[in-house]
Amino acid sequence: MLSLSDILRQIFQSIWANRLRSFLTMFGIAWGVASLLLLIGLGEGFRSGQTRSLKELGSDVIFLEGGNVPAVPNQHTGMRAYKVTLSDEKAIMEQAPHVRNATAVVSRGDLKQVSEFSSAGGQALGVEANYPEIRNLPLAKGRLLDAEDVATARRVVVLGKKNAELLFPEDRPAVGAYITINGERFLVVGVAAGISRGNNDGDNQKVYVPISVMLQSFPLKGENIPADSVSSIQYQPATEELNETAKTEVHRVIGARHGFDPLSKDAFEEWDTIKNNKMVGVIFTAMDLFLGAVGIVTLALGAVGIVNIMLVMVSERTKEIGLRKALGATNKSVMAMFFLEGLLLTGVSGAVGIVGAGTLMSVLTAVAGTNTNGFDPPRLVPWSVALAVGTLTISGCLAGLVPARRAAMLEPVEALRKD
Repeated sequence: MLSLSDILRQIFQSIWANRLRSFLTMFGIAWGVASLLLLIGLGEGFRSGQTRSLKELGSDVIFLEGGNVPAVPNQHTGMRAYKVTLSDEKAIMEQAPHVRNATAVVSRGDLKQVSEFSSAGGQALGVEANYPEIRNLPLAKGRLLDAEDVATARRVVVLGKKNAELLFPEDRPAVGAYITINGERFLVVGVAAGISRGNNDGDNQKVYVPISVMLQSFPLKGENIPADSVSSIQYQPATEELNETAKTEVHRVIGARHGFDPLSKDAFEEWDTIKNNKMVGVIFTAMDLFLGAVGIVTLALGAVGIVNIMLVMVSERTKEIGLRKALGATNKSVMAMFFLEGLLLTGVSGAVGIVGAGTLMSVLTAVAGTNTNGFDPPRLVPWSVALAVGTLTISGCLAGLVPARRAAMLEPVEALRKD
């Protein structure tokens, strides 16, 4: 009986004797595996990039702005715009039990910031002390705004990372210095860390002042709007699963305070990052399933190719098989030789595909970098590798088993008679 080393040596001799045919078959499977892993890796890169971008905004945030409502209650002959207010935010916290936190923001993009060295024109935000609890605002130097700043309307400001670089040279610290915002003097108490990637650095050019100061000195412009009008109210539901319940409660509170039907279609300008994140997840999960199915079909076709080649090889080596059996080779040894050959072809080509996909993803990461907004570099996804390995194992077994069984069933006398 042949030893395992003898069987493996004969397998390699057979593969080498038909090296072009073997190479093309293995290339097809390697290409299918690499394509499957690369496509799923790219999809996961988009998924994680979109998730990261939303997390850079904050955790579980719903943005609410005013909209258009009937000019006369219960009539639809004309529409009027309305603004949400600071008092609306207070009412939401008191009357919406499924809202765990809320903050009001006044945003102005037409305010100029000037230091003794330079000037900048980033967006100015009037915020409350709890703003960093809802939105992502990491601190690099100094401190953030606190409740006393808001309560006493202190003229203090936190600069975004980019604005600090624009307003102050590297050798001059921003914290403790003064700037003016549209001519009014503010003490810089903090500098935020970077919170955006790539060319999308708008968040890094923002400046943050107490909302009380913004409402006093730089209120929103417009006719017939309340003095405490704000650009938006940003809030978090009690849990992610209760986002729709929280929105319904918030709509009811705002509708009652402003005298309109909360079910009115145009009454709210709203962005639910929780819903958006779920939608992105569903889209990319469906894409992963589709790509996985395509990959499995591709690998199955490759396995069919190996079965076909192995059957051809059995036919070409009929006399050799007959001679081996006439000299004492058992059905088991003949079957093992062809089974291992099919499994080896599939396994090696699959390994080459996995290594090739991983290498290409590393190259793409090095070329594209990690600062692309909304997109993370592709990476090998463990479940896709497991899917590829599992499919390859099944395909390899099938590709080797059918031809191996056919070879083992040949009768020596009949095999030797074949031309």
